Amino acid sequence: MPDHVHLIATLYETWSMTRALQRVKGASSHSVNRALDRRGSLWQDESFDRIIRAGENIRTKSQYVIENPIRAGLVAKDESYPWLWREWIEGV
Repeated sequence: MPDHVHLIATLYETWSMTRALQRVKGASSHSVNRALDRRGSLWQDESFDRIIRAGENIRTKSQYVIENPIRAGLVAKDESYPWLWREWIEGV
């Protein structure tokens, strides 16, 4: 997605979601800034973080992420979206 990221991950037992997102955002900011030869913030301060609770269906949540580029009008089929990695969902 050009303006946001969906991420479904299993956290280390000792990591909070806050710490995990700080690591992801920090590493990606560093990489993008280096690639673009720039400095400064990449991520907005706000975020919508959600833990998948017991009883919720992770496949339903994953399907929402997979279909997001289609809903946004970026591609006609999810297979056409180059930034989608779903092997862990499908076991491919």
